[in-house]
Amino acid sequence: MKKLYVIPALALIALLAISATKNTTSYTDNFISGDPGVQSINALTFGPEGILFIGDSKSATVFAVDTKDAQNNASASAVRMRNFDAKLAEKLGTEASNIRITDMAVNPLSKNIYLSVHNADGTPLLFRLKGDQLEAVSLKDVSYSKAEIENAVDANKKDRRGRSQRVWAIADMGFHNGKLMVSGLSNKEFSSTFRSIPFPFNKNQDHASLEIYHAAHAQFETFAPIKTFTVANIKGKEQLVASYTCTPLVLFPMDQLKNGKHVKGRTVAELGAGNSPLDIISMEKDGKSFFVMSNTNRAVMKVRYTDVEKFEGTLTEPVRELGKTEGVPYVSLPMVNVLQLDKLDDTQFVYIQRTSSGEMILNTANNRWL
Repeated sequence: MKKLYVIPALALIALLAISATKNTTSYTDNFISGDPGVQSINALTFGPEGILFIGDSKSATVFAVDTKDAQNNASASAVRMRNFDAKLAEKLGTEASNIRITDMAVNPLSKNIYLSVHNADGTPLLFRLKGDQLEAVSLKDVSYSKAEIENAVDANKKDRRGRSQRVWAIADMGFHNGKLMVSGLSNKEFSSTFRSIPFPFNKNQDHASLEIYHAAHAQFETFAPIKTFTVANIKGKEQLVASYTCTPLVLFPMDQLKNGKHVKGRTVAELGAGNSPLDIISMEKDGKSFFVMSNTNRAVMKVRYTDVEKFEGTLTEPVRELGKTEGVPYVSLPMVNVLQLDKLDDTQFVYIQRTSSGEMILNTANNRWL
């Protein structure tokens, strides 16, 4: 009789051992150590386990970096730092005029704030703000993996004004359902592209080309990159909520953004020409959801999910009056010249603002503004 129990017991032990092995599997198991060779930092976003994704348009590569910053912190303390660019420059032994902040991302676990900076010669640098302590994060010896962007826009491609288009090889990034999502430009005829890259990285990349009707330009467009995006559940269906230069707000069903597909978005709003969106996040208050978006030439906008849900159609007629809005309404928040924006925790967001006096501040705001 004992033998009848020994075999199942051994099997159970083996199963428990396998289960334990699976439970200790980390996203960083296949990472390598060293200098990833980051040439530029155009976009930042976080994934699981405190992994920071770096979008490098110059090399057309995305890097996944283990920040070793995965301690969970449910909420974050409010922070306000004056002369923020000067403080960054001081860390580099230079003047604020010699640096440019290219992106900001909050680690959703630790709530530490990460910032990418280019100095005067274009060298990319990474900083971390822990509480009120600003520290440099070296990229010379890190644990990382990388994926080269397929069919990226050519390094010598220029627009009709002579501006380099390579910077938009990676315009924005986000992490959702185990995949790194990347908006930007490809070298294809329909160059506006949305990429979905499984993580941990392998050789697979899904590419969908995009088309929108841009009412402020009175035309269909396939050449402009999504400048900022998020994913939201709209009426029970996951949508990519995206905005472009001159501020059309467009929905793309996530289940249609498949490899090799050409997807037409549904334009639900024109939020004002002569402006470019910078960052869009989702926030909640009292069970209600909102999009919050910063802009180059408009105040921070608040858009209610419910207003997007109520808008059934798509804009099909030109909006010719400069700055006129159409479609889903928005509320202007009393925050202007907001250069960077991200969600800090469930009740706060953090932003970098250039004040009317020229001072740069890093500040937090809570959901009372919603």
